[in-house]
Amino acid sequence: METVNLDLGDDSYTIFIGGGLLGDGELLRRHISGKQVLIVTNETVAPLYLARVQSHLSEFTVEAIELPDGEKFKTLDTLDLIFTRLIEMNANRAVTLIALGGGVVGDMTGFAAACYQRGVAFIQIPTTVLSHVDSSVGGKTAVNHPLGKNMIGAFHQPKAVIIDPELLSSLPERELRSGLAEVIKHGAMASIEDFCWLEENISKLLSLNISELIYALKRNCQIKANIVSQDERESGVRALLNFGHTFGHAIENSMGYGNWLHGEAVAAGMVMAADLSVRLGMCSAKDAIRLRDLIARAGLPIAPPEESRNEFLDIMYRDKKVTDTGLKLILLRSLGHAEIVEGVSEQDLLATVNSTNLLGGS
Repeated sequence: METVNLDLGDDSYTIFIGGGLLGDGELLRRHISGKQVLIVTNETVAPLYLARVQSHLSEFTVEAIELPDGEKFKTLDTLDLIFTRLIEMNANRAVTLIALGGGVVGDMTGFAAACYQRGVAFIQIPTTVLSHVDSSVGGKTAVNHPLGKNMIGAFHQPKAVIIDPELLSSLPERELRSGLAEVIKHGAMASIEDFCWLEENISKLLSLNISELIYALKRNCQIKANIVSQDERESGVRALLNFGHTFGHAIENSMGYGNWLHGEAVAAGMVMAADLSVRLGMCSAKDAIRLRDLIARAGLPIAPPEESRNEFLDIMYRDKKVTDTGLKLILLRSLGHAEIVEGVSEQDLLATVNSTNLLGGS
């Protein structure tokens, strides 16, 4: 078992990574302080893993709720289903919520835990690559609004994150590739060494080689934990983790949540951000093309859908990264080195948004 510690003072916790950890009931039980447990999962994950988690919790009063599966259900209406179940079970402030699922389940469970009786405990058991390396780590929880992704939420840290890469064997290939977008993002924006490792090993990750998976999951959790420990509330350096996301969120919103997976949108968004970085003279075309080519090798999109482009600027200017000084973009200085950039002209943005040949690609 590998561990990564996230140092946040009183809110510090450990990320546990290892094959077979879903079967470690003692590990799960020691992070539950009260007697009541609500497991939040979805209709896809529940038949696979819910009974196994429940089997570890016979000493607790346990209930479970199965949410509909998909990004389009990441809404306030779905969130209310969790609140209703908590109230129906007379859950008190010692209740622990367990998020068993991907990023949508984790985000909604965390947000429900942040709000219920002004804050209760929760544990993350992520089941996708995307949630292993990104959404389960760092305490950002939210739901979508028709006008913007993750616009309604809260920062609320879990008590523990338990990552079992063996769960990925049941993941559809499209979801696996989508999750690798965040793995590529971490290397591109924070670690040239990890980016080079990915260039050598991307095929092993796609084939679910367990040793390479554990290495990649640990490194990505370390990268994110290091940044989050410096800036929990995203007032500074944590914004760098949004590389590719401002463009990506515009794709998701314009196409309708769930029609493009989050990682697919972020992948195309990273290529767009790299293209803009080259246009602004920040990044070499060689580095940007290496990023585009790795994304393509992972089987991910390297350009946005044509039908999304008309709405791009309106959606981007509603993004969470907009401040009083304008739109903040995360752009590349070089591979492994991203920067926060403000004041990009609308003309330069439009040149990238309207390009049919990003970075000279097809």
